[in-house]
Amino acid sequence: MIDRLEQLYPLESNGYRACAGDAIIESTGPEEAAMADFPAVEMGFGNRKPPATIYDIARQTGVSPSTVSRALNKPGRINVKTEQRIRDAAASLGYRANPMARALPTGRTGTLGLMLSDITNPVYFDLIRGAERVTSAAGQTLVLAESQEAVERELDDAERLLTSVDGLILVASRLHDEQIIELSAVKPVVVVNRLVEGIASMVPDVVPGLSDAVTHLAELGHRSIAYLAGPSASWMNAVRWQTLFHLAGQAGISLVEIGPGSPTMAGGSALLPRVVASGVTAVIAYNDLMALGVLRSCREEGILVPDRLSIIGFDDIFGADLTTPALTTIRSPLAQLGETAARVLSDRSETSIPVSPPTVFVSRASTAAVR
Repeated sequence: MIDRLEQLYPLESNGYRACAGDAIIESTGPEEAAMADFPAVEMGFGNRKPPATIYDIARQTGVSPSTVSRALNKPGRINVKTEQRIRDAAASLGYRANPMARALPTGRTGTLGLMLSDITNPVYFDLIRGAERVTSAAGQTLVLAESQEAVERELDDAERLLTSVDGLILVASRLHDEQIIELSAVKPVVVVNRLVEGIASMVPDVVPGLSDAVTHLAELGHRSIAYLAGPSASWMNAVRWQTLFHLAGQAGISLVEIGPGSPTMAGGSALLPRVVASGVTAVIAYNDLMALGVLRSCREEGILVPDRLSIIGFDDIFGADLTTPALTTIRSPLAQLGETAARVLSDRSETSIPVSPPTVFVSRASTAAVR
């Protein structure tokens, strides 16, 4: 394709030459060479009009392509009226700068990658939206990918993404610490819901939310509860279990771990027989989806919630308050985590200090006093 940029090297006159296939564009600097965009080629997709280039803008305004490039890439370097005339022409032609061309002199594509463990999980909605707000405001593009809970796929996709993005956000990564550190040696990496030494990490503080949840259950008379564990490879699953184990012990509450299970409604449903067999009066699930799965199966089995079993989820996903009964849960500040992670990459700010906004307990109708 015309954007197949192969090399950029200096001319003898301190100019630059950019090569794309057989096209050669000479200019006064790397920015102008990168903005050249090269003449459009008809690709054969019906009657689609080829994208506008700086040459189209130059013809319409009567200036040189390098002047167009300076006006669009370095505002303030040419006459104000001329610059505005060029920008008006660019807008009328529907011109969009080529991010791959721009990356040639700067090494930056204006694109960030965001890798999720499961793109269908509604827990990520706010996180994605938070990250997108930051990238959009910065004029960047956010690219999504998912690992489907598979370590091999996550590593392959992450390595492929790093060749074309400025940085990568790994959310609930299942990779080993060493693998994440190796990825960060290629491009900046931020991890969310994970703590890796030396890597910028965004980890919600689970103590406030879990502490209030345990206190809530103790005040309702619960003395035997279960934790429905998520994936064994999940770093956050281990943190939630260890924190809950400590808090339950302090409150004089007996705690049993049931699982691991898939972090889905089906995964929660599959654990209900073991919940019933354990004789506990309340459960705290790894996430809301598992809690909703238990709630659904309780309804199918005629187990009254919260009369016979109290249920608490985690994350406060969209729809958690729309069930019957509405789900008591622990809210994670996912939008804030997404915004912060994207901002660290967008600004290229160096930080290895974990960002840990607090979780918040949300009491609804799926918990009640022991009967």
